[in-house]
Amino acid sequence: MATYTSTLPDKLLTELAKASENLKMPKNKIIEKAVEVYLEELDKAAYRKSFKRAAKDKDMLAMAEEGMADYFQMLLDHENED
Repeated sequence: MATYTSTLPDKLLTELAKASENLKMPKNKIIEKAVEVYLEELDKAAYRKSFKRAAKDKDMLAMAEEGMADYFQMLLDHENED
């Protein structure tokens, strides 16, 4: 594990200290979890952005519709096997 040194605004550091005390959790663990959550949210935002971009692409929509039709047919075929 690496050591990282940074500065925080006084207000944020005060809030972090209060959270650390209330949660009985070290400040570095709170910061670690916050960074993990933030990075996950960045990934989700990039994922949403790619879907929005794909939704505007006519070729991509056509491929998706074809795939859904194939999937629906597979469901019907499976249902008829019973």
